[in-house]
Amino acid sequence: MRLLTLVTLGFSLLATVAVAQDSNGMTPRVVNEAAVPAVLAKAVDDFIRPGYLDLMETTAALSEASHLFCEEPSEESLGNLQLVFDDTVQKWSTIEIVRVGPVLEQNRFERFLFFPDRKSTGLKQVQRIIATKDETATKPETLKIKSVAVQGLGALEYVLYGTGSEELPNEANGFRCRYGAAIADNLAEVAAELHDAWEKPDGVQAEWKKPGPDNPSFRDNKEVVTGLLGILVHGVETVKDQRIRPFYAGIVDGVPDRGHPKLAVYWRSGNTMPSLYANFTALETLFNISDMRSLLPADSKSVAGSANFVFKSLVRVSEEIDLPIDEAIADDEQRAKLDFIVLNADDLLQRLNKDFGGAIGLSAGFSFADGD
Repeated sequence: MRLLTLVTLGFSLLATVAVAQDSNGMTPRVVNEAAVPAVLAKAVDDFIRPGYLDLMETTAALSEASHLFCEEPSEESLGNLQLVFDDTVQKWSTIEIVRVGPVLEQNRFERFLFFPDRKSTGLKQVQRIIATKDETATKPETLKIKSVAVQGLGALEYVLYGTGSEELPNEANGFRCRYGAAIADNLAEVAAELHDAWEKPDGVQAEWKKPGPDNPSFRDNKEVVTGLLGILVHGVETVKDQRIRPFYAGIVDGVPDRGHPKLAVYWRSGNTMPSLYANFTALETLFNISDMRSLLPADSKSVAGSANFVFKSLVRVSEEIDLPIDEAIADDEQRAKLDFIVLNADDLLQRLNKDFGGAIGLSAGFSFADGD
């Protein structure tokens, strides 16, 4: 795990240790070494660890609700299960921005959410399991060795909302329900593993809090700050390119994209925009709760204010898109809000990647977003 699992996110840390300069090329910028320990401790202790605790607790509730529904199916218990599913999506959408460390090991991220599902490969696998009533998919120990596409939130969403789900309340311990319960058990197991990994004082949290020559991930403060800023940069980039762009590209050559709502994450359950809202809220929260502003020199504090303004705008507008995603794309007012999000996500990337990165002492020519 030498020099960050973040390499898998498309950038290398090897070029980040150069001193940056301001716009006039005269004033050297260096990382505020004194501020780094507190920033990293807050990021880990006030955002990452609580995020995985929330995920563990909600997936445990999801597992319990799934088994209760299978034993005593009804419209009421199905509604309760779907509410817990919605909550799980929210908790995952909050912590999924942290694409570093244990979540990238053992395919945990993909086992939790396989997306985007290009060419509907995963969907077809889920449909095949249901059509053939593959009993090995109803047991967590055999489900977790199958394709990652059939054991996460996307698969469970299809079980609860996809074709044929209307029959769920009609049969106690039916195959489809037991498959869904096994998925919920699998999610709870993965969430518990992630929580436990981040709770070990001498484990991954120590790698983030104590950079040094013997640290397998971060040799110095510049590398660990680059890692933290990389979470934010790649978080925004992922929302823009993997969550929004597949179903809506914005205005192209002056013409609004007609959209492809069935390519949106969680479109069946109506969780597309609530998930995006949770993504943006999480990114804003991590930026502020870790006090990244303290990394900036006194003459550059406005850089944080500018980023925060865009963060708040994206959070606000994503919450205002309250129609199902197919209806939102067809509605002029709500589509304009999607255009706003697409445009401002690009703006936020520039503010974090170039303005903030340069101001805190990372290489002025370094780009998280394009893999340089």
